Amino acid sequence: MLIRRKMLMASALAPLALGLEGNTESGSKDATPSEVLGPFYKKGAPATAKMRETNGRGIPLKVTGNVWNTKGSLVEGATVELWHADHSGNYDTQGFKFRAKLSPNDKGIYEVDTIMPGSYPDRPAQHIHYLISAPGHKTLVTQAYFATDPFFEGNPAKNYKKRNIVRNFDLVRPVMLDEKDGVIVTSIRFDIVLEKA
Repeated sequence: MLIRRKMLMASALAPLALGLEGNTESGSKDATPSEVLGPFYKKGAPATAKMRETNGRGIPLKVTGNVWNTKGSLVEGATVELWHADHSGNYDTQGFKFRAKLSPNDKGIYEVDTIMPGSYPDRPAQHIHYLISAPGHKTLVTQAYFATDPFFEGNPAKNYKKRNIVRNFDLVRPVMLDEKDGVIVTSIRFDIVLEKA
């Protein structure tokens, strides 16, 4: 049943995935669109890839990606900061829950273990904030969104502009379902493409 759901979700989102996952091979790439920083950015996030508590609330989410430049080369020395709301749509402004600052590994991959963020009235689409910097490249502020978000009413290609929440469809990511140790886990791939400074 779960495998069937994963396959159905993958099939339903195949056109979306084809348009969004093209930045995984070398070659010329379009820069990742920018988004607003938002009021909840906080300096000093911990250097951790584990943002989720083992028995914490929320649907587990794995986020992976590479950091490229527009010529299609992996970017060395990149720093990726991520932050998002908890499952109820609240940000931790006193501490650093659901905040991380990390560098891609020697294969150029960053990966975090977190939860699917909740939404809130001012930003009704679920999202993850990003701030990415690297030597010789322009700093990028952007956000990742989820194709399965109820906000998109089952059709993100049509509804991503609703209420002017999402600026660019390229930021809406297909979501995959899997099972790990009897727990449903979601995952997205969000590659970053930086412009040279």
